[in-house]
Amino acid sequence: MTAVADSLVRLGFSRYEAQAYLTLLRKSPMNGYELAKESGVPRPNIYGILERLEERGAVMRAEDARGTHFIPIASEELLARLHSEFGRTVADAKALLAETSERSPWQPVMNARGYGPAIALAQDLVRNAAQELLLAVWPQEAAALDAEVLDAEARGVRITTLCLAGCPHSCGHCHGEVHRYRVGADKSGRWLVVVPDAAEMLSAEVKEGDALAARTRQKLLVELASWYIRHTIAVASLVKDLAGREREILSPETLDLLRSIGSAEGGRDWLEHMRKIIPETAGSAPVNSSSEGNK
Repeated sequence: MTAVADSLVRLGFSRYEAQAYLTLLRKSPMNGYELAKESGVPRPNIYGILERLEERGAVMRAEDARGTHFIPIASEELLARLHSEFGRTVADAKALLAETSERSPWQPVMNARGYGPAIALAQDLVRNAAQELLLAVWPQEAAALDAEVLDAEARGVRITTLCLAGCPHSCGHCHGEVHRYRVGADKSGRWLVVVPDAAEMLSAEVKEGDALAARTRQKLLVELASWYIRHTIAVASLVKDLAGREREILSPETLDLLRSIGSAEGGRDWLEHMRKIIPETAGSAPVNSSSEGNK
């Protein structure tokens, strides 16, 4: 009975309440004296316990010629009632907490170290998505988020995926509108960016099985993450269309400006950096599918 009692305790019962209810399930009806003796609940406590069980809707009292006896509510009925009550409580708490968060002028940046914790945070954000989900992923992380992304897609969430590996073919784990552009070198680690509903973001860097992730609702950081994904897709698409015709289409001033921007890796101008991304990318045109893995 200990495991069952533990379950009831986790649902909000006291230890004595659980003992009394489970004893009545096995044998009823019983009066308070009989129940105290049978359940092991101290006799001075039994009537207070029964009163709380009545308030909880777990037992009913029956009056007859012999006096007052107690009968348990069927376990299925009790659990259905508790499920309904907890559901309402969680919904109320969610609304109140959301309101509290919206009023808070300060939004922290939470950090997580380790691959498992980083992926767990990313999975939470994907589950939070209600309307739109922006993803920048490598195949390994796309696979780790696959189940949650498919669930989001089934909920009607609009998904845009930037495949940072620039895979020439589908890996089976990128979903929604998929854009494949190789961004970043393996030596610098893999990036993961998740933005649900333009409300929150997670960015992580994965290296050698380890990861460092940051999660926040700070508006500026959320917008930076969102526009990183959008701008990468847009700019890579434009450079792809230029296809070596930069001198014909762009002015000398614009070409000089783009060369002067440089790249994070150094030693190349910006156009050279973008040309490195584009040729390595096969199938970079957007793929709009309910599940790219079905292609």
